[in-house]
Amino acid sequence: MNENEAITHVVDMTSRLAQWRIDNFDSTSRLESQSFKIGDWDWNLVLKKKLNFVIKLVPALVSSGHDPLIASLKMRVVSLVGGRKTLARAGIWNQQVDYTQEGQKFVWVLEVPLTRRFIIEVEFLDLKTASPNGGEPRSVWSEGFTGNQKAKAVAGFGRLLSESIHTDIVIHASDGSIGAHRAVLAPRSLVFDSMFTHNLKEKELSAVNIPDMSIEACQAFLSYIYSNNMQYEDFLTHRLDLLRSADKYDVADLKDACEESLIKDIGSENVLERLQIAFMYSLPRLKVCCIKYLVKFGKIFDIEKEFNAFVQSADRELVSEVVDKIISAWKGV
Repeated sequence: MNENEAITHVVDMTSRLAQWRIDNFDSTSRLESQSFKIGDWDWNLVLKKKLNFVIKLVPALVSSGHDPLIASLKMRVVSLVGGRKTLARAGIWNQQVDYTQEGQKFVWVLEVPLTRRFIIEVEFLDLKTASPNGGEPRSVWSEGFTGNQKAKAVAGFGRLLSESIHTDIVIHASDGSIGAHRAVLAPRSLVFDSMFTHNLKEKELSAVNIPDMSIEACQAFLSYIYSNNMQYEDFLTHRLDLLRSADKYDVADLKDACEESLIKDIGSENVLERLQIAFMYSLPRLKVCCIKYLVKFGKIFDIEKEFNAFVQSADRELVSEVVDKIISAWKGV
């Protein structure tokens, strides 16, 4: 290394992904990254050399009263010299985090030399909290959605829907029907309000047809509108149907919840689909996060074949925007 070149390193991150980029690396150095937040927890990466290079992922110490945290994640080291080349991969699944000073951290031993410029990438597949008293671990990424629901609806309305109390309109899904209430639907959706106020067929027939939604997805959609009793697993199962209905019937808070959820689990296997969803339903934050994931984090190189197919088939306006971002990023390198 040129003696005038100092080692530089910086962490970039999304909701589940952290990339620690190191330039002008000196193989004798011990480095520690700045803290980065995944979920509600702070983490650091440490790189040092013993017989081999060792990478440690270190969680911040927390009070002893904290619920146990269970992590699933994968790590990758990517050389940036002469193009991008993966030097090492590793992963852990459902391992409990030890916060104590003496506890064993997540440690990877590299059996390959490191180049002058490289990235250490950690992608969290899931983080779960488990009650010390037992019970099923719960993903930390489900908690924000649950809280949002509670803030948006009144729990007592749930019985109106589930027990069909004094219903005055019928929602016809593709494979079934559900009784509902104009007085609940109208305040939550300007589209429903317009249907029931003006002389439209929905007002005359006391029915709303949603032929592009299954009865299960329709139940989840109405459960969100009425109360806070939609399970997070049901939300994930029907998330795209819920987004489509939220957009169609102008339920803004549900649309926001879907966008936030789609941002949280962007990955190489879904980023191009998410990008098209963002464009289709006018989700600007999701679009920005997808482009950032592809360009800033270099994931476009991991899905080159799929990206080429995307360029050929996707909307021209969207493709042009993505390509412009790529060109701008490469000019800045």
